[in-house]
Amino acid sequence: MNKLFNDIWGEAVAFLTRPRKFNWIDVTLVIGLGGLLFGIVGLAREWTGAHRQVFEIDLSPKALPRYTFFSLCRGLIAYLFSLGFTLVYGYWAAKDKIAERVLVPLLDILQSIPVLGFMPGFVLALVALFPSSNIGLELSCVLMIFTGQVWNMTFSYYHSLRSVPQDLQEVSRVYGFNWWQRLKGVELPYATIGLVWNSMMSMAGGWFFLMITEAFVLGDNDFRLPGLGSYMSVAVQKGNAPAMLWAIAAMVILIVILDQILWRPIVVWAQKFRVEESGRQEIMSSWFLNWLRKSGIGQLLISVLGRNRPKAISNVSIIPIEKRLVSKSNTQATVISITAFVALLGLLTIGALKLVHILSDISISKWLAIFSAAFLTMGRVMLATALGTIWTLPAGLAIGLSPRLSRLFQPVVQVVASFPAPMLFPAVIAGLYLFNISLGWGSVMLMLLGTQWYVLFNVIAGAMAIPADLREAAKSYHLSKWQRFACVYVPAVFPYLITGWVTAAGGAWNASIVAEYVTFRGQTLSAWGLGSQISQAAQGANYPVLAASVLVMSALVVTFNRLVWKSMYHWAEQQFSLNK
Repeated sequence: MNKLFNDIWGEAVAFLTRPRKFNWIDVTLVIGLGGLLFGIVGLAREWTGAHRQVFEIDLSPKALPRYTFFSLCRGLIAYLFSLGFTLVYGYWAAKDKIAERVLVPLLDILQSIPVLGFMPGFVLALVALFPSSNIGLELSCVLMIFTGQVWNMTFSYYHSLRSVPQDLQEVSRVYGFNWWQRLKGVELPYATIGLVWNSMMSMAGGWFFLMITEAFVLGDNDFRLPGLGSYMSVAVQKGNAPAMLWAIAAMVILIVILDQILWRPIVVWAQKFRVEESGRQEIMSSWFLNWLRKSGIGQLLISVLGRNRPKAISNVSIIPIEKRLVSKSNTQATVISITAFVALLGLLTIGALKLVHILSDISISKWLAIFSAAFLTMGRVMLATALGTIWTLPAGLAIGLSPRLSRLFQPVVQVVASFPAPMLFPAVIAGLYLFNISLGWGSVMLMLLGTQWYVLFNVIAGAMAIPADLREAAKSYHLSKWQRFACVYVPAVFPYLITGWVTAAGGAWNASIVAEYVTFRGQTLSAWGLGSQISQAAQGANYPVLAASVLVMSALVVTFNRLVWKSMYHWAEQQFSLNK
């Protein structure tokens, strides 16, 4: 740590004392960082401020910049939690065969639990832990956004680790890489493209439930935080059309800025991890990334990181030593894995016992009603996933295979996908009234607004990972566009497509809580289904019904995943893998 600090200090001194021309990019970055620091100070004051029973939302446009910044910070903090969870949980599930039998089904269960299923535990526990400040409410909001982000990232990372090409695995064995060298030099780079695109989708998933996570009701308690989601929620409840339009404009601006200064540079950077043997590739670019490379601050960071980058292993004579290190590291990893696995089983056992106690008051007739509602919602989930695939598969292939289209449509896709679909529900509901469509069918369209993007982003990631030589071979054999689509592109992206289906179905189950139970202008619309059951139980603080509904939803999702999605994954690995 001291060496790193000395390196940074030395580079900074050299940078400041070096004769150089005035760089307006550096000034812009410094001003931007100063504004960011000012905003973080305001956020810290909000977190540590005295707890308020009810926060009155200001619907004037001048309040929107502050509210938007607070929502952005919550989303980014939740994403950091999601990324850390993904790297640890996904690696553990992919590398430990015994733990995998529990971790993957548990991931299915966690993905199927809607935000409202996590909400009572998070809110009540954290508010009780921090009774005199807003820290508890803020943390519970961040954790609920986390539950809307993390699962598709973890699924993507897990399946990427399971599908690392055999030749890359052989290289890591030949050079005697230990687990850390193998992760850093082989596995994580291979998983980067899929992880980046699923990260963008994760942020979109977090925004989807923003109106719930920032303005949620639990029984008679109104837990509300200043933010863009609560602003829109109050505007919808009051039927304030100008405020709704201001909120939509603020969200669009936020997503465009986030795409240009964060996601587009990351997507361009991630292209260096493509698995290529040959073939011509069109270079992607990002104006903001080019800015950073031209700025003195960016050059300073590159210099420091470059000096502290670990050197690659190039001497084959160290293989015997590395083998001993591999054996030692594997033993340590096994001990850590077993300890964590036993602790996880203990926590699951405690949770199961408490769940049995809560469910003891549920009658048989209520169980039957919950199951009938669950199968009806399941039909809507499958229909929404199928409808989304019809257009996202060809569109995702077109965008992923063409850097030019990616450059043009990535910002558009990111804006549309990241936009919280519940903000559009009033317009959709008005359309349903106009065409005399019941919410039972209309809820499918409401689910589709949020879940189709999971398929699209995974197909784009799969298309971008198709080797250029495979595409050039298809052109050399003069295959028609339909033959390339059906015989080359679809089989190549099929594993990614299944991941998209899994996460889209999970997202649709989650979206059912807002698609089957909608409030607009003081009027409540509901469709019979498991999502409306969960929403009504949460609103009425009926914890037994809430727990039973979440349990049934989890059981259906896990059963379907084990019987259908897992079989399709195995079939895809055997039939369509590019590494066999």
